[in-house]
Amino acid sequence: MTDLRTRLRAVPTLTGTPPTWDPTRTPDTPHPLFVDWLLTAIDQQVPEPCAATLSTVRADGRPNGRVLILKNVTDDGWQFASSSTSRKGEELATSPYAALTFYWIPLGRQVRVLGRVEPAEPEESAQDFLLRSAPARAEALVGRQSAVLEDPSDIDAAVKEQSDRIAIEPELVAPNWTLYTLHAEEVEFWQADPDRRHARLRYRLTDHWTKELLWP
Repeated sequence: MTDLRTRLRAVPTLTGTPPTWDPTRTPDTPHPLFVDWLLTAIDQQVPEPCAATLSTVRADGRPNGRVLILKNVTDDGWQFASSSTSRKGEELATSPYAALTFYWIPLGRQVRVLGRVEPAEPEESAQDFLLRSAPARAEALVGRQSAVLEDPSDIDAAVKEQSDRIAIEPELVAPNWTLYTLHAEEVEFWQADPDRRHARLRYRLTDHWTKELLWP
């Protein structure tokens, strides 16, 4: 029987086809370059291009991560949303620093975004909540994310109750729903090379953005 290590080493890696990219000819700030890469991923029909891993820090100092959906990117930062009472929301309240990692395998591209996270004003968070689908709003209104589930059938009853509320009050907003903005202090763009000579460009923010090429 083949051991796991052998099986893993046989799995192909760096299977994407990176587009032409010259990291020495890039904008002065990372936001427009990220948007360009994101739109390229969308245009190339990369599956779920807005999915990213959000890494936070627990109260005990240990890292935690999960995949979520990017909501928007502006010159101010990268936006995502969650309940402030969720595990990620509680971790951000304790340590308001996080990282977002995007990986578009078909393009051989990865982006890492690190910085401080701030919650939006309630009105902006409410607007984001109301843009969600009705099932997604009903689930968020239940408000039990990450709580221990004793009986899976409890989900159906709880979601139905909130769906009925939405039918009566279509403008209903979950009180803890929060739109967050990650204000980047460091952004790295990584493009794969089959010979492992990966192209890496890092932006760092001090009083202004600086760009640095990194060794693979």
